[in-house]
Amino acid sequence: MRVLIVEDELFLAEAIRDGLRLEAIAADIAGDGDTALEQLAVNAYDVVVLDRDIPGPNGDEIARRLTAEAAAPRILMLTAADRLDDKEAGFASGADDYLTKPFALRELVLRLRALGRRPAAGAPPTAERAGVTLDRFRREVFRDGRYVALTRKQFAVLDVLMSAEGGVVSAEDLLERAWDENADPFTNAVRITISTLRKRLGEPWVIETVPGVGYRMLP
Repeated sequence: MRVLIVEDELFLAEAIRDGLRLEAIAADIAGDGDTALEQLAVNAYDVVVLDRDIPGPNGDEIARRLTAEAAAPRILMLTAADRLDDKEAGFASGADDYLTKPFALRELVLRLRALGRRPAAGAPPTAERAGVTLDRFRREVFRDGRYVALTRKQFAVLDVLMSAEGGVVSAEDLLERAWDENADPFTNAVRITISTLRKRLGEPWVIETVPGVGYRMLP
């Protein structure tokens, strides 16, 4: 899962980002509405964590713009506006969920995962391929019934490959989906993660390298 945090309180935004990364959720930050729209135009996000009261286009305006687009990311409004009228206005502008400040990071993570597993978001909660079963909500992986312990990054990479349903995923796409905007495009992190993921899943290998193109899960 990749998330955009739209929050003008930098300390809070960074705390959320760091907490999400510990849960294998790649997260970027935008401090105002204009920056958020710029990032949404160039990056594919699964969920936008959106404060309503931000500089530039406010949260309601951004939500309205997103819901007018096809295949828009889910929207979770995270705001201090806690009156029922505020919540009604937030949902009316296009929010899929609404969480008021102060909040527990664990609750935010649970809500994000719930949003991410909804069918309209493009991925069912469980994926199966080549004897591998991946449970996105419980963060568990099994190979032919055997539990496989993965790091957060290995899980994120496997999730992207499973979601492609046998299609080839380039290293660049893996960087975009499983890392965040600070990832070095020239890093060998993808190659190393794929190598260690193969070993964790065991033989016979289920992740194929397509020379010069990328990686894919075997049938």
